[in-house]
Amino acid sequence: MLVGQYQKNVNLLDKEIADLEKKKADVDSKIADLNNKIGNAMNQIRRTKSEATIKSKTNQITTWNKELNKKTKDSADYGKKIADKRKKRNNAYLKLQKEEQQGNKKQADVMKKMQVSYEKRIDELTHQAVYPIENKISFYEESNEEYDVFISHAWEDKEDFVDEFVIELQNLGIKVWYDKKKIGWGDSMRAKIEEGLKKSKFGIAIISPNYIAPEKYWTKAELDGLFQLESINGKFLLPIWHNISKQQILSYSPIIANKKAMSTAMMTSGEIAQELKELLNSEKEIS
Repeated sequence: MLVGQYQKNVNLLDKEIADLEKKKADVDSKIADLNNKIGNAMNQIRRTKSEATIKSKTNQITTWNKELNKKTKDSADYGKKIADKRKKRNNAYLKLQKEEQQGNKKQADVMKKMQVSYEKRIDELTHQAVYPIENKISFYEESNEEYDVFISHAWEDKEDFVDEFVIELQNLGIKVWYDKKKIGWGDSMRAKIEEGLKKSKFGIAIISPNYIAPEKYWTKAELDGLFQLESINGKFLLPIWHNISKQQILSYSPIIANKKAMSTAMMTSGEIAQELKELLNSEKEIS
Protein backbone atom coordinates (compact mmCIF):
# COMPACT_ATOMS: atom_id res chain seq x y z
CA MET A 1 0.00 0.00 0.00
CA LEU A 2 1.32 3.46 -0.91
CA VAL A 3 1.97 6.18 1.67
CA GLY A 4 -0.92 8.19 0.24
CA GLN A 5 -3.35 5.32 0.81
CA TYR A 6 -2.19 4.87 4.41
CA GLN A 7 -2.57 8.60 4.98
CA LYS A 8 -6.05 8.54 3.47
CA ASN A 9 -7.02 5.71 5.83
CA VAL A 10 -5.71 7.64 8.86
CA ASN A 11 -7.59 10.79 7.75
CA LEU A 12 -10.80 8.80 7.30
CA LEU A 13 -10.53 7.29 10.79
CA ASP A 14 -9.82 10.74 12.27
CA LYS A 15 -13.03 12.02 10.66
CA GLU A 16 -15.06 9.05 11.92
CA ILE A 17 -13.68 9.54 15.44
CA ALA A 18 -14.54 13.25 15.35
CA ASP A 19 -18.12 12.46 14.19
CA LEU A 20 -18.59 9.89 16.97
CA GLU A 21 -17.21 12.26 19.60
CA LYS A 22 -19.67 14.94 18.46
CA LYS A 23 -22.59 12.51 18.71
CA LYS A 24 -21.47 11.36 22.17
CA ALA A 25 -21.15 14.97 23.32
CA ASP A 26 -24.72 15.68 22.16
CA VAL A 27 -26.02 12.62 24.03
CA ASP A 28 -24.05 13.53 27.18
CA SER A 29 -25.53 17.03 27.03
CA LYS A 30 -29.06 15.54 26.94
CA ILE A 31 -28.18 13.23 29.86
CA ALA A 32 -27.10 16.25 31.90
CA ASP A 33 -30.35 18.03 31.00
CA LEU A 34 -32.45 15.01 32.04
CA ASN A 35 -30.61 14.76 35.36
CA ASN A 36 -31.36 18.44 36.02
CA LYS A 37 -35.05 17.92 35.20
CA ILE A 38 -35.27 14.87 37.50
CA GLY A 39 -33.49 16.73 40.32
CA ASN A 40 -35.80 19.75 40.01
CA ALA A 41 -38.92 17.54 39.97
CA MET A 42 -37.78 15.69 43.11
CA ASN A 43 -37.22 19.02 44.89
CA GLN A 44 -40.74 20.12 43.96
CA ILE A 45 -42.16 16.86 45.33
CA ARG A 46 -40.37 17.42 48.66
CA ARG A 47 -41.69 21.00 48.92
CA THR A 48 -45.34 20.37 48.00
CA LYS A 49 -48.25 18.73 49.84
CA SER A 50 -50.45 18.57 46.75
CA GLU A 51 -51.15 14.96 45.80
CA ALA A 52 -51.88 16.00 42.21
CA THR A 53 -48.52 17.74 41.89
CA ILE A 54 -46.72 14.80 43.48
CA LYS A 55 -48.40 12.37 41.06
CA SER A 56 -47.66 14.55 38.04
CA LYS A 57 -44.00 15.02 38.94
CA THR A 58 -43.61 11.31 39.77
CA ASN A 59 -44.93 10.38 36.32
CA GLN A 60 -42.51 12.86 34.72
CA ILE A 61 -39.59 11.43 36.68
CA THR A 62 -40.52 7.91 35.52
CA THR A 63 -40.60 9.04 31.88
CA TRP A 64 -37.32 10.95 32.20
CA ASN A 65 -35.62 8.01 33.91
CA LYS A 66 -36.55 5.73 31.00
CA GLU A 67 -35.14 8.27 28.54
CA LEU A 68 -32.06 8.74 30.77
CA ASN A 69 -31.36 5.00 30.77
CA LYS A 70 -31.59 4.92 26.98
CA LYS A 71 -29.30 7.96 26.56
CA THR A 72 -26.78 6.52 29.03
CA LYS A 73 -26.66 3.30 27.00
CA ASP A 74 -26.22 5.32 23.79
CA SER A 75 -23.35 7.26 25.38
CA ALA A 76 -21.65 4.04 26.45
CA ASP A 77 -22.05 2.59 22.93
CA TYR A 78 -20.49 5.72 21.40
CA GLY A 79 -17.64 5.49 23.91
CA LYS A 80 -16.95 1.89 22.88
CA LYS A 81 -17.05 2.77 19.17
CA ILE A 82 -14.67 5.68 19.74
CA ALA A 83 -12.22 3.43 21.60
CA ASP A 84 -12.35 0.86 18.77
CA LYS A 85 -11.80 3.55 16.12
CA ARG A 86 -8.88 5.02 18.05
CA LYS A 87 -7.26 1.59 18.24
CA LYS A 88 -7.67 1.15 14.48
CA ARG A 89 -6.36 4.67 13.92
CA ASN A 90 -3.26 4.02 16.01
CA ASN A 91 -2.55 0.82 14.06
CA ALA A 92 -3.06 2.65 10.75
CA TYR A 93 -0.74 5.47 11.85
CA LEU A 94 1.99 2.99 12.81
CA LYS A 95 1.74 1.43 9.35
CA LEU A 96 1.89 4.92 7.79
CA GLN A 97 5.04 5.76 9.78
CA LYS A 98 6.67 2.47 8.77
CA GLU A 99 5.86 3.06 5.10
CA GLU A 100 7.17 6.63 5.26
CA GLN A 101 10.40 5.46 6.89
CA GLN A 102 10.88 2.84 4.18
CA GLY A 103 10.14 5.44 1.51
CA ASN A 104 12.59 7.92 3.05
CA LYS A 105 15.26 5.22 3.21
CA LYS A 106 14.74 4.36 -0.44
CA GLN A 107 14.90 8.05 -1.38
CA ALA A 108 18.08 8.50 0.69
CA ASP A 109 19.65 5.49 -1.03
CA VAL A 110 18.78 6.90 -4.46
CA MET A 111 20.17 10.34 -3.57
CA LYS A 112 23.35 8.76 -2.18
CA LYS A 113 23.88 6.81 -5.40
CA MET A 114 23.25 9.97 -7.44
CA GLN A 115 25.74 11.92 -5.34
CA VAL A 116 28.40 9.21 -5.64
CA SER A 117 27.85 9.09 -9.40
CA TYR A 118 28.05 12.86 -9.71
CA GLU A 119 31.17 13.10 -7.54
CA LYS A 120 32.78 10.42 -9.68
CA ARG A 121 31.97 12.46 -12.77
CA ILE A 122 33.45 15.59 -11.21
CA ASP A 123 36.56 13.65 -10.23
CA GLU A 124 36.92 12.52 -13.84
CA LEU A 125 36.59 16.10 -15.02
CA THR A 126 39.36 17.28 -12.70
CA HIS A 127 41.80 15.21 -14.74
CA GLN A 128 40.70 16.79 -18.00
CA ALA A 129 40.94 20.28 -19.41
CA VAL A 130 37.77 22.33 -19.23
CA TYR A 131 37.49 21.94 -22.97
CA PRO A 132 40.66 20.39 -24.43
CA ILE A 133 41.21 22.65 -27.40
CA GLU A 134 44.71 23.98 -26.67
CA ASN A 135 46.30 21.49 -29.09
CA LYS A 136 43.61 21.86 -31.73
CA ILE A 137 43.46 24.30 -34.62
CA SER A 138 41.60 27.48 -33.67
CA PHE A 139 39.35 29.02 -36.31
CA TYR A 140 38.67 32.23 -34.41
CA GLU A 141 40.75 35.02 -33.02
CA GLU A 142 40.77 34.80 -29.22
CA SER A 143 40.10 38.05 -27.41
CA ASN A 144 42.40 39.30 -24.66
CA GLU A 145 39.46 40.76 -22.75
CA GLU A 146 38.79 39.32 -19.30
CA TYR A 147 35.44 39.16 -17.55
CA ASP A 148 34.16 39.32 -13.98
CA VAL A 149 31.45 36.76 -14.56
CA PHE A 150 30.29 34.17 -17.07
CA ILE A 151 26.49 33.75 -17.30
CA SER A 152 25.33 30.17 -17.90
CA HIS A 153 21.60 29.97 -18.62
CA ALA A 154 18.85 28.46 -20.74
CA TRP A 155 17.74 30.70 -23.61
CA GLU A 156 14.07 30.31 -22.52
CA ASP A 157 14.91 32.31 -19.36
CA LYS A 158 16.40 35.32 -21.17
CA GLU A 159 13.21 37.33 -21.48
CA ASP A 160 11.82 36.93 -17.95
CA PHE A 161 15.09 37.25 -16.01
CA VAL A 162 18.51 36.89 -17.66
CA ASP A 163 18.47 39.96 -19.94
CA GLU A 164 17.37 42.23 -17.09
CA PHE A 165 19.93 40.68 -14.72
CA VAL A 166 22.79 41.26 -17.19
CA ILE A 167 21.77 44.92 -17.55
CA GLU A 168 21.80 45.30 -13.74
CA LEU A 169 25.32 43.80 -13.63
CA GLN A 170 26.59 46.07 -16.40
CA ASN A 171 25.08 49.13 -14.70
CA LEU A 172 27.26 48.28 -11.69
CA GLY A 173 30.36 48.21 -13.88
CA ILE A 174 30.65 44.41 -13.85
CA LYS A 175 32.19 42.86 -16.98
CA VAL A 176 29.85 40.13 -18.16
CA TRP A 177 30.37 37.33 -20.67
CA TYR A 178 26.90 36.85 -22.13
CA ASP A 179 26.25 34.79 -25.26
CA LYS A 180 23.72 37.30 -26.58
CA LYS A 181 26.56 39.81 -26.96
CA LYS A 182 29.60 37.56 -27.40
CA ILE A 183 28.52 35.00 -30.03
CA GLY A 184 28.08 36.41 -33.51
CA TRP A 185 26.76 34.97 -36.75
CA GLY A 186 29.05 32.20 -37.91
CA ASP A 187 31.01 31.96 -34.63
CA SER A 188 31.78 28.59 -33.07
CA MET A 189 29.52 28.35 -30.00
CA ARG A 190 31.82 25.84 -28.31
CA ALA A 191 34.95 27.90 -28.90
CA LYS A 192 33.34 31.12 -27.72
CA ILE A 193 31.94 29.49 -24.59
CA GLU A 194 35.35 28.00 -23.82
CA GLU A 195 36.91 31.43 -24.12
CA GLY A 196 34.30 33.00 -21.85
CA LEU A 197 34.71 30.31 -19.20
CA LYS A 198 38.50 30.50 -19.11
CA LYS A 199 38.61 34.30 -18.93
CA SER A 200 35.96 34.81 -16.22
CA LYS A 201 36.59 35.18 -12.47
CA PHE A 202 33.24 33.64 -11.55
CA GLY A 203 30.56 31.62 -13.27
CA ILE A 204 26.88 32.15 -12.52
CA ALA A 205 24.57 29.24 -13.34
CA ILE A 206 20.92 30.29 -13.49
CA ILE A 207 19.34 26.96 -12.50
CA SER A 208 15.76 26.64 -13.74
CA PRO A 209 13.51 23.84 -15.03
CA ASN A 210 14.59 24.91 -18.53
CA TYR A 211 18.28 24.74 -17.53
CA ILE A 212 18.12 21.16 -16.21
CA ALA A 213 15.86 19.78 -18.94
CA PRO A 214 17.26 16.44 -20.25
CA GLU A 215 17.67 17.73 -23.81
CA LYS A 216 19.84 20.72 -22.75
CA TYR A 217 23.31 19.79 -24.04
CA TRP A 218 24.91 23.24 -23.81
CA THR A 219 23.81 24.03 -20.27
CA LYS A 220 25.16 20.68 -19.06
CA ALA A 221 28.44 21.29 -20.90
CA GLU A 222 28.73 24.76 -19.36
CA LEU A 223 27.92 23.42 -15.88
CA ASP A 224 30.57 20.70 -16.23
CA GLY A 225 33.04 23.41 -17.20
CA LEU A 226 32.09 25.55 -14.20
CA PHE A 227 32.57 22.58 -11.86
CA GLN A 228 35.95 21.87 -13.45
CA LEU A 229 37.13 25.44 -12.96
CA GLU A 230 35.87 25.43 -9.38
CA SER A 231 37.85 22.25 -8.64
CA ILE A 232 40.98 24.05 -9.88
CA ASN A 233 40.46 27.63 -8.69
CA GLY A 234 38.38 27.13 -5.54
CA LYS A 235 35.15 29.11 -5.15
CA PHE A 236 33.94 29.80 -8.68
CA LEU A 237 30.40 28.52 -9.29
CA LEU A 238 27.62 30.87 -8.07
CA PRO A 239 24.12 29.32 -8.46
CA ILE A 240 20.90 31.30 -8.86
CA TRP A 241 17.63 29.41 -8.45
CA HIS A 242 14.96 30.63 -10.88
CA ASN A 243 11.37 29.32 -10.83
CA ILE A 244 12.54 26.02 -9.33
CA SER A 245 12.16 24.17 -6.04
CA LYS A 246 14.94 22.72 -3.90
CA GLN A 247 13.48 19.24 -4.43
CA GLN A 248 13.83 19.63 -8.22
CA ILE A 249 17.45 20.73 -7.82
CA LEU A 250 18.15 17.93 -5.35
CA SER A 251 16.83 15.38 -7.84
CA TYR A 252 19.06 16.86 -10.55
CA SER A 253 22.25 17.35 -8.53
CA PRO A 254 22.72 16.97 -4.75
CA ILE A 255 26.03 18.84 -5.07
CA ILE A 256 24.38 21.94 -6.54
CA ALA A 257 21.50 21.72 -4.03
CA ASN A 258 24.06 21.80 -1.22
CA LYS A 259 25.68 25.04 -2.44
CA LYS A 260 24.49 28.39 -1.12
CA ALA A 261 22.41 30.03 -3.82
CA MET A 262 20.52 33.23 -4.54
CA SER A 263 16.84 32.86 -5.44
CA THR A 264 14.74 35.01 -7.76
CA ALA A 265 11.77 34.09 -5.56
CA MET A 266 13.37 36.01 -2.67
CA MET A 267 15.47 38.72 -4.37
CA THR A 268 15.23 41.06 -7.36
CA SER A 269 17.74 40.99 -10.19
CA GLY A 270 19.18 44.26 -8.86
CA GLU A 271 19.67 42.85 -5.36
CA ILE A 272 21.43 39.75 -6.71
CA ALA A 273 23.63 41.94 -8.91
CA GLN A 274 24.61 43.99 -5.84
CA GLU A 275 25.57 40.78 -3.98
CA LEU A 276 27.94 39.91 -6.83
CA LYS A 277 29.40 43.43 -6.80
CA GLU A 278 30.18 43.08 -3.07
CA LEU A 279 31.76 39.66 -3.69
CA LEU A 280 33.99 41.08 -6.43
CA ASN A 281 35.01 43.98 -4.18
CA SER A 282 35.94 41.59 -1.36
CA GLU A 283 38.02 39.52 -3.80
CA LYS A 284 39.90 42.64 -4.83
CA GLU A 285 40.64 43.52 -1.18
CA ILE A 286 42.02 40.03 -0.54
CA SER A 287 44.23 40.13 -3.61
